[in-house]
Amino acid sequence: MQLFYLAATKINASDAGVPKVSASDALAGILTTVYTVAGIIAVISIIIGGLVYVLSAGDPSKVKLGKDIIVYAAVGLVVVMMAFLITNFIIGSF
Repeated sequence: MQLFYLAATKINASDAGVPKVSASDALAGILTTVYTVAGIIAVISIIIGGLVYVLSAGDPSKVKLGKDIIVYAAVGLVVVMMAFLITNFIIGSF
């Protein structure tokens, strides 16, 4: 008999200690994680481009490759930072 009583009892989420998370908070958390990973990848790419440039030993094709990696990674880092600022502004507005 007690088993049926327990199954029929409704548990309130706040009584169980489950925090309420809004959709904007969840979206902000997901986007922050994505932007952090993209930023880390961009910084690692800049480091790799620098190593390619330094270790090119004067080979013009490797020098160009190193410079291109650095430039593209820097542009990507700026795009990620701008996207972070724009989405945080939009999410903060609502």
